[in-house]
Amino acid sequence: MWCASCLASACAGCTCNLCASALSAISRRSARLAYCGLFAASLVLSFLMRQFATPLLKQIPWINTFDYTQPDEWFQMNAVLRVSLGNFLFFAIFALMMIGVKDQNDRRDAWHHGGWIAKIVVWVVLIVLMFCVPNVVITIYEVLSKFGSGLFLLVQVVMLLDFTNNWNDSWIEKDEQKEIALLVVTVVCYLSTFAFSGLLFTWFNPSGHDCGLNVFFITMTIILAFAFAIIALHPQVNGSVMPASVISVYCAYLCYTSLSSEPDDYACNGLHRHSKQVSMSALILGMLTTVLSVVYSAVRAGSSTTFLSPPSSPRSGIKNPLLGDDNVEAGKSDSKEIDARPVSYSYTFFHVIFALASMYSAMLLTGWTSAASDSSELMDVGWTTVWVRICTEWATAALYIWTLVAPLLFPDRDFS
Repeated sequence: MWCASCLASACAGCTCNLCASALSAISRRSARLAYCGLFAASLVLSFLMRQFATPLLKQIPWINTFDYTQPDEWFQMNAVLRVSLGNFLFFAIFALMMIGVKDQNDRRDAWHHGGWIAKIVVWVVLIVLMFCVPNVVITIYEVLSKFGSGLFLLVQVVMLLDFTNNWNDSWIEKDEQKEIALLVVTVVCYLSTFAFSGLLFTWFNPSGHDCGLNVFFITMTIILAFAFAIIALHPQVNGSVMPASVISVYCAYLCYTSLSSEPDDYACNGLHRHSKQVSMSALILGMLTTVLSVVYSAVRAGSSTTFLSPPSSPRSGIKNPLLGDDNVEAGKSDSKEIDARPVSYSYTFFHVIFALASMYSAMLLTGWTSAASDSSELMDVGWTTVWVRICTEWATAALYIWTLVAPLLFPDRDFS
């Protein structure tokens, strides 16, 4: 027994040492990627709580304060919002702590990159504490999340525009084979956009029903795709048709997710018979899009071509990988010449991105907290979701068109 106890203690000690070593390695080499992993873990936890925490929440008196039994959907939504609030507070606190960090000599630079055991403990404690707060706090956070999610969607659009423009510029600088590849990508994207739009007419404009709203949404998507190409190819616009084709595909995708989020009893939703599958697939795709957007913000944080990098960044005009040099990530160096080296991106804005993404993920999992559906399996369904996604599509189109015409309207300003 004594030997077994010693062996167990030794194994536990080795496990803790291995975990500590792993976390230490994360803090030195890949802090930004670790934050992405923590955010992804919050998404998984939110999904699990939504699926399995309802019986537990019904037993908590300060949550189940009703004289009558609330539907399970209410408790599912409440569980997601509480996990989201804990995650939001974690990143919001770090965003406030990192205000004004300009160089790597600042002690807060080490806080940003290290201390992962303490960070995970704080993250867990915050999420647990959110299940101790009254429902009124969650109601306030629910309202605020709708505005925060809107901001995050705009950030997504900016990230997409940044990605397509940099992709186009990098390939134009290459040889002729890259130019041919650009042409192929453009043709494929436009063919995909129009073919997919045709399918949308088939799925969401069934015969025998007046589906004018759906027809309007799909027609607007096609018109926008043509408008992108016409404006980008205009002689006075220094644009390229490849980014226009990618934005067109994204707008078609947003139109599809919007229409597929229509209530399952709506006659013009031709997929209503398979609404559970459509809703779940749209949810998973939306969650993956959210995670990828946050990861991309971390990747682009090291580049001065985005608004994530301060003007004093030493990486100005240089593309850098996500996992950079050890000294750059950890903020440590034996060389006195770089002791006061400026930080390579805004830590505050970096954490704000995660905080807003926490709000958006809660809205994604709860269907923007609209009226509960008849089936607890349905997610991200309802007219609120429909209009949010359609407005996101139109905002994407407006921002892209603005990037094309702004240099013509304000020639004295630098939009590069």
